Amino acid sequence: MDIVLRAAVAYFFILFLTRVIGRRELSSLEPFDLIMLVVLGDLIQQGVTQSDYSVTGLLLAAGTIAALQAGISLVNYFVPFSRPLLEGEPIVIVEDGKVIQKNLRRERLTVDEVEEEARSSQIASLEDVRWAVLETNGKISFIPK
Repeated sequence: MDIVLRAAVAYFFILFLTRVIGRRELSSLEPFDLIMLVVLGDLIQQGVTQSDYSVTGLLLAAGTIAALQAGISLVNYFVPFSRPLLEGEPIVIVEDGKVIQKNLRRERLTVDEVEEEARSSQIASLEDVRWAVLETNGKISFIPK
């Protein structure tokens, strides 16, 4: 039972971390970020299972995390007002060619990063954009004028 509680605490801690870190950072992983994820995974494993290397411990920890993920997914599906809390909401960052600085600051984005994404989407200038929306997965959607 101890492993189940530690796995649940680890799950909610990771959920909290991903909401705090921000969607943009999670969508663009650098090599250092990947290494940190591996290290974080190892640290969490040590905290969840401690020195229990049994198959039962593995099944309990993995089963708890899988059940919590399925539960959160069901809550997200059946309780619509929970979606902004669990997933976040898309945020408009450019409207009619004008950057919305307040939203960029909130998401820790620079104009240069938005322009880079626009160029990747074959858009030469932000002035050619009717809407740019930072989606909940960290990608930027551009709707040209």
